[in-house]
Amino acid sequence: MFIHLHAHSSLSPNWGVHSPETLCSHAALLGFNTLAITDRNGLYGVPRFLDAARETGISPIIGTEAVTQNNRAVLLACNEEGYANISRLISDLHCQKNFDLTQALSEYRRGIIVLSDDRKLLSALKRKSEEGLFVELSPGHAMHSALTLARDLRLPPVATSRALLRATRYGRQAPPPATRYGRQVPPPATPGSFIAASDALTPTLSQRERGNGLNTLEERGNGLNTPVESQLTGNDGLAEYLDNAGTSPQLDDFHLHRVLRAIHLNTKLSRLTPEMTATESDALYPAQKMAEFFPHCPEALQNSIRIASLCKTDWDFSSTIFPAFRELGTEAAFETLQERARQGAIWRYGSIDDRVQARLDKELSIIRDKGFSHYFLVVEELTKQSERTCGRGSAAASLVAYCLAITHVDPIRHNLFFERFLNEGRSDPPDIDVDFPWDERDAILDFAFARYGAHRAAMVANQVGFKGRSALREVAKVYGLPDYEIKEMTERISGFWRAEQSAAAMSGHPLFKGESLSSDWQEIMSTARRLNGQLRHLSLHCGGLVIVPDEIRKYVPVEISHKGLPLIQWEKDQTEDAGLVKIDILGNRSLAVIRDAMAAVKEQKGVEIDYATWRPLDDERTQSLLRRGLTIGCFYLESPSVRLLLRKIWSSTAPPETFRHDLFEVLVQASSIIRPAANSFIQEYVARLQGKPWSHLHPLLESVLGETLGIAIYQEQITQIAMELAGFSAGEGDQLRKVITKKHREKRLADFRAKFMAGGMERGVPEKVLQGIWDQILSFAGYSFCKPHSASYALLSGKAAYMKANHPAQFIAAVISNQGGYYSPFAYISEGRRLGLAILPPDINESEYHYTGKEQTLRVGLMQIDGLTRDGADRLLKERREHGAFASFKEFLRRARLQRADAERLVKAGCFDALEGEEKRPTLLWELLHFQQQATALLFEQKTELPHPPPYDAQMVLRQEVETLGFLVSRHPLALYKAQWQRHRPIKASELIRHTGKWVTMVGWWITTKTVEDKHGRPMEFISFEDVTAIFDATFFPDVYARFCRKLSQRRPYLLKGMVEEEFGVATLRVKWVGFLDG
Repeated sequence: MFIHLHAHSSLSPNWGVHSPETLCSHAALLGFNTLAITDRNGLYGVPRFLDAARETGISPIIGTEAVTQNNRAVLLACNEEGYANISRLISDLHCQKNFDLTQALSEYRRGIIVLSDDRKLLSALKRKSEEGLFVELSPGHAMHSALTLARDLRLPPVATSRALLRATRYGRQAPPPATRYGRQVPPPATPGSFIAASDALTPTLSQRERGNGLNTLEERGNGLNTPVESQLTGNDGLAEYLDNAGTSPQLDDFHLHRVLRAIHLNTKLSRLTPEMTATESDALYPAQKMAEFFPHCPEALQNSIRIASLCKTDWDFSSTIFPAFRELGTEAAFETLQERARQGAIWRYGSIDDRVQARLDKELSIIRDKGFSHYFLVVEELTKQSERTCGRGSAAASLVAYCLAITHVDPIRHNLFFERFLNEGRSDPPDIDVDFPWDERDAILDFAFARYGAHRAAMVANQVGFKGRSALREVAKVYGLPDYEIKEMTERISGFWRAEQSAAAMSGHPLFKGESLSSDWQEIMSTARRLNGQLRHLSLHCGGLVIVPDEIRKYVPVEISHKGLPLIQWEKDQTEDAGLVKIDILGNRSLAVIRDAMAAVKEQKGVEIDYATWRPLDDERTQSLLRRGLTIGCFYLESPSVRLLLRKIWSSTAPPETFRHDLFEVLVQASSIIRPAANSFIQEYVARLQGKPWSHLHPLLESVLGETLGIAIYQEQITQIAMELAGFSAGEGDQLRKVITKKHREKRLADFRAKFMAGGMERGVPEKVLQGIWDQILSFAGYSFCKPHSASYALLSGKAAYMKANHPAQFIAAVISNQGGYYSPFAYISEGRRLGLAILPPDINESEYHYTGKEQTLRVGLMQIDGLTRDGADRLLKERREHGAFASFKEFLRRARLQRADAERLVKAGCFDALEGEEKRPTLLWELLHFQQQATALLFEQKTELPHPPPYDAQMVLRQEVETLGFLVSRHPLALYKAQWQRHRPIKASELIRHTGKWVTMVGWWITTKTVEDKHGRPMEFISFEDVTAIFDATFFPDVYARFCRKLSQRRPYLLKGMVEEEFGVATLRVKWVGFLDG
């Protein structure tokens, strides 16, 4: 009777409201077996659409609605050529300044069916051929005019509803299952049944909403149909039909659409006009109801079926599309890879023994069978463009990658599981991640695009959606709330509000204790919840690069990013699902830290380190630093949780056997076991490391969990456990791992659990043991790490630790200069003090742009001065390099010729204190003014007399220091409050362990925090503070957090009272009371 050929999903940016999964499920519930999703100017969700269609039994038609300033048309792909042409056309639409849709369709017409009510476009296209041209008739969109157009041009009409909303019969339905994309997809139901939106997604419409321009169908009904359209529908009008038929488009859906439009157009809801939005009638209706709209034009309905029969629906994107390396054929590429791997093995091992050869043969066989040779060669070529890289992720389990110097951890020595990366049962493409120094990444991309061309290469997108506070802020703006009110609310909820939380749940948070949210804010939060995740725009993925052997635009539309790079319309998951192979070229600041620190050491000390053969963990200073958890600045090991764990493992109470464990292996394990659901396993892990007796839950696990003391720590152990214990194949085990580590996995997880339990019991494993092991597997939910990834980063962290232990000044300078640590610059400067470094202020003759470390000093760089322009800093440094140091402030003014604002910031930051004296700062500012007035006097013959102001007092000097540098450099801020805190007789953080079990008072400066929930869902917080002696960790359990949470994010001098608790020889403070030293 009818098929929907024009529907918009939420991947029509700032237009659609429902995901492809929801549209497919709704179409199935209405009895449809075919659906076209035609998102605006894009194929943004094609892989998701195909996946959802498979889940719901829908035959998918791929298409788009191309919309320009002058023209509009729906384009449907009849075949693969049509798909490629749609992709090319969309690419031109986004990339060409003077894109013309009519001209583009003249070029890309083959394989495409065109639906439009655009007279000019259809007339032009018909002059060449009328094949595949149809006039679109849609309720609520001037159907009479469209029907007249069809008669005038003698083109067949086709019915669409421009579906955006859901047509809903009021009722209730059980929650649907989820797909792997995490969107709700109900199973197909009997034809004619209607889905009802859940109460949670259907906010009531307030009077304020109506006042902003949202009217009900009754209020706008007369505007939906002209008298002629009413005649066409054969009833008293669409609005009346909608009211009386028991079916109507969801008004909350339409409201969400209007919110999206208002945000996109940067206007208020009350200012939206009908031309700016869709109409309330644009909904996914049942076929029989669509028939009631077209009693005098039944051929429009039949033509929808005819068109659907012409369109390809058996789409298959499962083939992997590899880049081509230097135009080599498949066999030539494999032979090249094989030889390079052999040469690399000799370089790595000196000679190739039987074990290395067997592993190489195994890996190369799978690589050959899968056709991955080109991919490895391309990645190797890119990796060679930098001296320092860090191949990571599961690819670090590959010996071939190790021999090609893509990765740097020996997979044989460290027992890395290759099947986590590649196995015979894995159908999706491999994924090699390579880190480069962050400031070299752009050069690597430039090389890639120069080597392969923009016609073959493009970056993967991030599909940026509305999220959390940003969604709340944008909704509040279009509702018309004032900026100050929006700012106050968003700042209060920072760090704890999640978009899935209801307004009622949020109002129960301790931060809102004793207050109630207004009805406006409740409504705004309800709308923001629905907005969460809606596609807003594309951005560059942090590293994903796709290279194809021919033309990228025939596989996926390409846009141009803000950086000028070609950007495909899919994010990483859809890219992989479509068979496109992604190479992650990622920027890593720690690589730059190590590079810069090594360069400084070579320049200052004449010490050169061979990066390729460097074994940092053989160094005793490095070992000591790591075992004491002094890893601030050491990438991957510097978070409070990892530092605390390292201290527990090797505390002063640890038995001698703890120190016999391989340090590298323990670092890999410790950095991997930190994950949200693994706290109980962490405690057991430390106990076993320190000698607690233990045994495997089952003998079959000895080969899998032996190295991790019977505890599952790495992602790939999920796969290995399933293989050993339950008879899974490598491919099945890998699928289980993927399901575990993804969200919204309940249905598939239940199937895997049943298979796991059945397979285990067949092998004689008791059900209780199986359940215990399954619980360990579930602890990997959310984020977790594979051993190759952690091993790669542990190696990098070991190098950072070596530099910190042996060259602290150069290391801390490099950390701050590269602006890429877990903590703030203030925290790293404090760490420098604890390492015995003298912190030197910025100086006009001594400071470089970046921080510099030399011997036992750390000099603040000009980069730290807030308000100093980069151009001003560069001009100053250039003048100093070419003509020497400045002898006086007047000479500086004459030679540097900086803007007044730049020179003023330098004075206030203390850059001239060593040259002129701190007491002369006011005089220097007057001299600066006088210098500029003298320049003016040359033109106007004006003269001013220079005054002699008094020096600033100490408070003003400190205030200027904070104003220009962002924090105190000359002293620790707690030193300013010494008189106050001495009255409270606080204990030192460095002596915390001596007070175990006692009530104490401490002072601290806020460093970093982490808010979590206890097992009852109550918020609590972990905060790291520091005093002048050390960093200490404090815990605020729910009851204390509820009392003091509004005080816990301020950079002020804290006064803390609580109980000192000890675990594995490490002390923390359980806080009971919080105050401030400064009132």
